[in-house]
Amino acid sequence: MLPLTNMKVLDISQIMAGPYCTMVLGDMGAEVIKVEKNGGDDSRQMGPYINEESTCFAQINRNKKSISLNLKEEEGRELFYRLAETADVIVENYRPGVAKSLKVDYETIKAFNPGIIYCSISGYGQTGPYSHKGGFDLVAQGMSGLMSMTGEPGRRPLKTGIAVYDIGAGITATYSILAAYIHKMNTGEGQLVDVSIAECGLPWFTWEAAAYFAEGTIPEPTGWRHRVSAPYQAIKVRDGYIMLGCANQRTWERLCHEVIHRPDLVEEPRFATNYQRGQNVEALETILEEIFVTRDKHVWLDACDKAGVPAGPINNFAQAMEDPHYQERGMIQEMEHPVIGTMKTIGFPGKLSRTPAQIRRPAPLYAQHTDEVLDQLGIDKSRCDALRERGVIM
Repeated sequence: MLPLTNMKVLDISQIMAGPYCTMVLGDMGAEVIKVEKNGGDDSRQMGPYINEESTCFAQINRNKKSISLNLKEEEGRELFYRLAETADVIVENYRPGVAKSLKVDYETIKAFNPGIIYCSISGYGQTGPYSHKGGFDLVAQGMSGLMSMTGEPGRRPLKTGIAVYDIGAGITATYSILAAYIHKMNTGEGQLVDVSIAECGLPWFTWEAAAYFAEGTIPEPTGWRHRVSAPYQAIKVRDGYIMLGCANQRTWERLCHEVIHRPDLVEEPRFATNYQRGQNVEALETILEEIFVTRDKHVWLDACDKAGVPAGPINNFAQAMEDPHYQERGMIQEMEHPVIGTMKTIGFPGKLSRTPAQIRRPAPLYAQHTDEVLDQLGIDKSRCDALRERGVIM
């Protein structure tokens, strides 16, 4: 039995943040019913495609069933209410006010299911002066200050390579829902979980917050270097770059004595402590790269490994997916999709010894399980056909 086997989730979210959250809940055993609008989750329209099926959608919606309900129609809402009566969790990512206008908001559902955990994911949250605005990952990266820290000094601000705030909001929603679920198990009480995409990344700025709140220091882009530790950065070698991570005095001394054979650098006043190395990082980098460019990356990585100095390659995504460590740890999984066929997907980063996450079903086809789910509500095929005729279900 998986840890969330008895949890029932209704997912009325789309694109990335909400679907990532419900996928993780599904991976851990929850029954997830994805309630899609006419035409389905917008990510179904995002390529690349295999056999006209979106692989973007397929990557983030495994372990779910799909039904289609027109929540703008009263009959569609009534069907949703019947599902919500026995649900533990609802996840939505409408702009504030839309759920209320559709009459599928927290207050409406709570009236007949007081134990519901209703998770709302939005750009800026349900309260505050920006709550009425739409918000997206890139907007959040700019507003939170992240883009002012990303890239190289004096150059154009850069976004991160992936949608960190969308996924971050999904992660925040997941652990918040689990906390609310434990509270419900203890008391029977449900609650509203309010997640803001623009806020979810702020707690990650630990070093930056330390410097700003203590000294008023505003963090600037550090490029390939770390903000605090040195050398903790990309280093040029003869055939490219490697990442070198001397985050403490012990690893710095090992680097000097056992890897580059420059014990004199340990005694150099400019590099005596981590703080001083950070203050003189450009001079330090020049000295180190004069040494590192004399040999290929595999030579330096082997030497660092033997000396216990953290270092690693800078892979492209293909190289990362082919890395034997990720392969052996199950971070690349395969599943059979009814249209796409055999497809690979990212595995589970959390390894539970007794209840490991599982891929129990691939991402659903649009509205694939509508009749199955409605049958469980006692709605037979003839009524389903009539509901389709009226555009209540698809």
